[in-house]
Amino acid sequence: MASWIIQITVMVLSVFISSCQGKKDKVLYCSACKAIVDELNYSISQVDPKKTIHVGSFRLNPDGTMQDKKVPLARSETHLSELLDGVCNSMSDYAMYVDPDTQEKQYKRFAPRSSGAKGDFPDFNNFQFDGPEASNALKFACESVVEELEDDIISLFSQDTEHVHQQLCNTVSDYCKDSAHTNEEL
Repeated sequence: MASWIIQITVMVLSVFISSCQGKKDKVLYCSACKAIVDELNYSISQVDPKKTIHVGSFRLNPDGTMQDKKVPLARSETHLSELLDGVCNSMSDYAMYVDPDTQEKQYKRFAPRSSGAKGDFPDFNNFQFDGPEASNALKFACESVVEELEDDIISLFSQDTEHVHQQLCNTVSDYCKDSAHTNEEL
């Protein structure tokens, strides 16, 4: 009798747990994916294109030579890994933006970049500032996307792929697949 009660309890709990799994907020994760691409593109553009890094094996060949090559630092896997470690820290510069014409919602950058022009401020009328909770949610989504897609992100950026927003956020991850603003740059 006791084993029957335990079996029923386990079955009820498993049904309850499977039905309570949360769905990912499409707007939040799509915006986080696009923000990652935007921030990485900006960080890569700030690196001196003349800087290179040695990659390859650091073992000596039998003839005493070493096989290594130089690649541009900006798109090296080492540099991209370092950038990915800190990319989610800039999510506090984003807020919910509601398009005045279509009422589409997405997170957009509202804070100008440090090297941007002085008049580079957006129109704040269409932004919704919900306090630190909103940027914490976006930061959490960013960290989830980076953790899930780290290898794909590094691969796309190291190959200098065209339209990384579409490749990463639509094709690889499906975060923005049903979004009306899939082709729009941040």
